[in-house]
Amino acid sequence: MLAARADRYGLEPSSPAQWAAQLFIDHGVRDVLELGAGQGRDSVHFARLGMHVQALDFAEAGAEAIRAKAGDGSLPGSLAAAVHDCCEPLPFADASFDACYSHMLFCMALTTPQLERLSGEVRRVLRPGGLHVYTARTTADPDYGKGSAHGDDLYESNGFVVHFFSRELVDRLAQGFTLLEVAEFEEGDLPRRLFRVTQRRPDADE
Repeated sequence: MLAARADRYGLEPSSPAQWAAQLFIDHGVRDVLELGAGQGRDSVHFARLGMHVQALDFAEAGAEAIRAKAGDGSLPGSLAAAVHDCCEPLPFADASFDACYSHMLFCMALTTPQLERLSGEVRRVLRPGGLHVYTARTTADPDYGKGSAHGDDLYESNGFVVHFFSRELVDRLAQGFTLLEVAEFEEGDLPRRLFRVTQRRPDADE
């Protein structure tokens, strides 16, 4: 359970969050949606830089941990957290955010059709010109192909299912966006191999 492994990834922001934060600053981003926020280490980073952050996570324990961090009064920006299953439509009006960010949420146990729906929801809640940065483990990852295969590049190991991304899947999910960059990086002791994908919702006249 998430509650039993609080801050399992540490308190410092992830490297993709640090990169995304600078991108957001450069583009004047104020309102950020984070999907799969976990214990909120990246959410807190954005809020510390003065952004208004809405964090969503599947687990109530994660949302509670983020609310506790938001309540200490030390954040220049604002930080709110709620429980949400990203297989369901996002609970926000159209064009609500300047940016959306997620670290390894897209490579959870989501099928390609579910990912396409989620990508469409992200596009809907972004304002024209809004940025979308996400990371996902790739088919070059050392764990790819290990464990029980569920089809669609989904593999289960120790009860945990990962959807490994090919470059073709990245391009498929970029429909409706302008794909700005696909960067590859490594993280952790394995190490995990990931894509960092940066997209932009086109302006109305594009």
